[in-house]
Amino acid sequence: MHINRILTTAFLGLAVACTSVQDPMPQAPAATTATQAVSATGFPEGFETGTKTAYSLGSVTLGSGSWTLDDALLGNTTADHKTGAQSARVRNVGKLTMNFNTTAGAGAVTVQHAVYGTDGSSSWELWASTNSGSTYAKVGSTITTSSTSLQTASFTVNLSGNVRLQIRKTSGGTNRINFDNITVQQYGGTTPPPTGTGKKFLFDGSHGELAGNADWVLDVDGGLAVSVPTPAQSGITATTSETYWTGAISAWGVALAKQGHTVYQLPAGGRITYGDATNSQDLSNYAVFVVDEPNVVFTSAEKTAILRYVQNGGGLFMISDHIISDRNNDGWDSPQIWNDLMTNNSVQANPFGFSVNSDNVVEDSNNALVSSTNPIMNGSQGLVSQLSFHNGATMTLNPTANSTVQGLIWRLGVAKGNSSVMAASSTFGTGRVVIIGDSSPADDGTGSPGNTVYDGWNENVSHARLHLNASLWLAKVQ
Repeated sequence: MHINRILTTAFLGLAVACTSVQDPMPQAPAATTATQAVSATGFPEGFETGTKTAYSLGSVTLGSGSWTLDDALLGNTTADHKTGAQSARVRNVGKLTMNFNTTAGAGAVTVQHAVYGTDGSSSWELWASTNSGSTYAKVGSTITTSSTSLQTASFTVNLSGNVRLQIRKTSGGTNRINFDNITVQQYGGTTPPPTGTGKKFLFDGSHGELAGNADWVLDVDGGLAVSVPTPAQSGITATTSETYWTGAISAWGVALAKQGHTVYQLPAGGRITYGDATNSQDLSNYAVFVVDEPNVVFTSAEKTAILRYVQNGGGLFMISDHIISDRNNDGWDSPQIWNDLMTNNSVQANPFGFSVNSDNVVEDSNNALVSSTNPIMNGSQGLVSQLSFHNGATMTLNPTANSTVQGLIWRLGVAKGNSSVMAASSTFGTGRVVIIGDSSPADDGTGSPGNTVYDGWNENVSHARLHLNASLWLAKVQ
């Protein structure tokens, strides 16, 4: 991928020296299909503005509005777990209370939390009021905080009209909790979902897609890939630039929105589930799940969810990167993560009929499948004739494991067979899968401040065509 060019070149040098059908997936619950989710005004709240250094009762103006902090402060020490400069720190039976209402209600709410420093576990709850704080009712279950890294708790509030929220530490005692990055979706939103052939796409941001210099999300708000990109995609027109959102694959999302589809993100700490009605972002709510260069290995439950989702009709867009591309230094590279999904699961061994190689390829290849009928290579978005890798991994196909596996583009000079494949597709059950071995072609060159990315999306016309044709094929609209 582009952002590793210098390091990878050095590494290599050292190595030398030494068709439209009905979507068959279950429909999402009514609360999530009624309208498109939109962030409440002022959210997400990252506690980056305002100052409060004492635990005594007091109000502080934050980005979202005025909050009362009771036995709580805004912490900015190294022991305060946070993204950005500061987070809220709560002790005893302290509270964080909004002094304002979200006037469009509250749908899904997420809160990131961690123990302060190395404190022991504590418990807390989310409460909501529909009468401007006169009375409150508990939302969801009591949460236990035990990790020293931020975790995400998700709540389904689903209250219309004026709503304000309160976070209560309930366990008492001297252990403290940090809270950060509160997201609130309007209940029902303000934008109707697309009609006709419009599909819902979920882009993963929960597996280290922002680790290190990576930026493989649609939008970043306050350092986070939140569930709903902002500004709202209802504002996207035929002439909207991809810079409408801040993320290195925003061009991809904006292009899908221009065609009447809706795009969402699974935030850090979000849950990958299939058939879980308690998860507002359950995979059953989406036509396509896109995972661009994961840096965190999938859990056993996540692997089962992904494979069952595809098996029952979902579309999975897999993007890998080269070997030795571990951005969060956890010992897992994206080729290994993808192979682990396919070989170490409870559903089926090698369900898609390919594996990712431990290689590192820099190459412009026009060794592409020539077909007038293949909807990925010659679909509604145009003819795909080329693919450029800037440090990517190839695939090996295994038609014995899955007879539907199909190479799409190969390395230069090799036969169009089962080896040295740069992009491939297959089906599994009633679902579809596409894999591309490098994240560079999806990179639009604009990302979060401080990250260095390069424009692979516009490097040649085939890149956008390949990703969009594949997206629409996965969604079963071509």
